[in-house]
Amino acid sequence: MTDARLKSPATARNREPILEVLTSILPARARVLEVASGSGEHAVHFASAMPGWEWQPSDPNPHARRSIEAWRTHAGLANLHEPMALDVSIICPAGPYDAMVAINLLHISPWAVTEALMACAGKRLPQGGVLYLYGPFRREGHPTAPSNAAFDADLRARDPRWGIRELGAVTAEAERQGLALARVVEMPANNLSVVFRQGA
Repeated sequence: MTDARLKSPATARNREPILEVLTSILPARARVLEVASGSGEHAVHFASAMPGWEWQPSDPNPHARRSIEAWRTHAGLANLHEPMALDVSIICPAGPYDAMVAINLLHISPWAVTEALMACAGKRLPQGGVLYLYGPFRREGHPTAPSNAAFDADLRARDPRWGIRELGAVTAEAERQGLALARVVEMPANNLSVVFRQGA
């Protein structure tokens, strides 16, 4: 039988730094919705490391969901749930969730997805609930790394609706939905962890 598990070298590099940030901002027990889980490798890693986290992966792509389910079956983790077919620009799942996580989503989707994600988080997260974002961002007053500039050009060539987002614009959209910027953490390979809290 063919192994449906997809593997990403980037995940192997960034999963530990991301986990370090997540464990610093989330309690030992939390209900987490991961938006656009991709291969599912992050979901398995985080659910394995933190058995008190009820991890709900999701992805709009059936190919990705097959990979997530294959990883889930292989890992056999009780706290890792069956992947949800979710396009956050269409559906905002009811939850309840203590946190929402989106890794490498904003720059490979139209801006409308960022708007929808913020609206969903603003609607569903409880007071103090966390929205965690990971990926490359542009920041006013900070020079863009050459690798990120090249990546941004490549993204826009593939789809003009894509591209590395301005952190200020993302923050403004979050604030419109009642989410306050709580923390920005420098990450490997010119990426950032960006933490918003509901009603902070």
